[in-house]
Amino acid sequence: MCAWQGLLPGVLGLRRGACLAPSLLGACGGGGLSVTSSCFLAGLRGGSYACSLGGGSGSGVLDVLLGGSEKVTMQNLSDCLASYLDKVRALEAANANLEVKIRDWYQRQSSGLACDYSHYFKIIQDLRSKKAAEGLTEPLALHILAAAIDNASFVLQIDKARLAADDVRTKWGWVLAARGRERYENELCLRQRVEADINGLRRGPDELTMTCSDLEMQIEGLTEELAYLKRNHEEEMNALSGRTGGDVSVEMDAAPGVDLSRILNEMRDQYEQMAEKNRREAEAWFFSKREELNCEVATNTEALQSSKSEISELRRSVQNLEMELQSQLRMKASLENSLAETEACYGAQLVQLQGLISGVKVHLAQLRCDMEWQNQEYQVLLDVKTRLKQEIATYRHLLEGEDAHTPPPWPPVGRPGPVLPGGLGWGAEGGAGPDSPCLPPRSATATSRQVRTIVEEV
Repeated sequence: MCAWQGLLPGVLGLRRGACLAPSLLGACGGGGLSVTSSCFLAGLRGGSYACSLGGGSGSGVLDVLLGGSEKVTMQNLSDCLASYLDKVRALEAANANLEVKIRDWYQRQSSGLACDYSHYFKIIQDLRSKKAAEGLTEPLALHILAAAIDNASFVLQIDKARLAADDVRTKWGWVLAARGRERYENELCLRQRVEADINGLRRGPDELTMTCSDLEMQIEGLTEELAYLKRNHEEEMNALSGRTGGDVSVEMDAAPGVDLSRILNEMRDQYEQMAEKNRREAEAWFFSKREELNCEVATNTEALQSSKSEISELRRSVQNLEMELQSQLRMKASLENSLAETEACYGAQLVQLQGLISGVKVHLAQLRCDMEWQNQEYQVLLDVKTRLKQEIATYRHLLEGEDAHTPPPWPPVGRPGPVLPGGLGWGAEGGAGPDSPCLPPRSATATSRQVRTIVEEV
């Protein structure tokens, strides 16, 4: 148990170190060790320009384009790059040694811990079979059961540790991938800049090569002319020597002879002066062209830098505008969704209100019909009440013994009276007159009246 507990953190630390720095690993106790060289990365970034420039042009062109201090700077950069490469090789060798040591240590630890427990399993199986056959003591069975439970717990802990290590490796793998991608993008930008500078400088060597070819052609022409002059001079000398090769008569009174050596020296001096003059003119023209080329390179470099800065600013502005566009689109989508939800909500409420309005209208129409019917019934009852009051008043007068000839207070003729239910009423239109069935027939000798009332309920 203690051995496994001491080994698991070491394995986790080893895997964690492998995730953080795949090339440089180390282990100490139970933790992980990752080694990175920031100087190496900085040196590579600083020395990439020198390396690219040295590989892209010849030494003669560098001697022409660069002055003394620039040559020293390039030499220093080359030395720094060489020292950085030596450091890289040393670190790679140390990394290989550390990996070998870690692998050996892990193999030794795993070989010391990986024991063969198969015979113990056989013994446990035999004991279990004996218990099943003959019956085993209770403490021994409990001991075996506890050992099996401990073994299962160890296996579970190992699985948990393996899963945790996988999670850590996955997490740091994503982080390192993001960092590596960022570093790759930075190095790619630097490489593109250096390639652009190299492409800009490559035009200079081409022009210088053309100039050198022109100068070489001029030198060849001058050399051919010099050879032609020498050949003519030799022919003249041979001709003169052939003339003087015969009989020689020396006369003291003759004119002084021509000093050929002096003439040749004068001609040589003239040609040397001409060659020196041409060389100086070519050198001055070359230096003037070089200065013009340097000025053009400087202006082009400044224009390139300004263009790059403008491009980067435009890219940032485009990214900002794209982000703003995405935010506006998201806001538009959210507003459209909220508008649709609001329209749906208010549409449902409108449908509900329209249903309520329709119900209220139906109820109002029903109430109006009921009110009209009740109003008609009220008018009928009011007419019945009026007629009953009139009849009661008539009956009261009759009971008090009024004169039979006294006319009752009938309604005036021609005016419609209240109509009783069943078609009974007063007046000219269906009213109860002297011949009305409500009154008995008049008799000359009768001293009393018989009153009959017919009431029909509606």
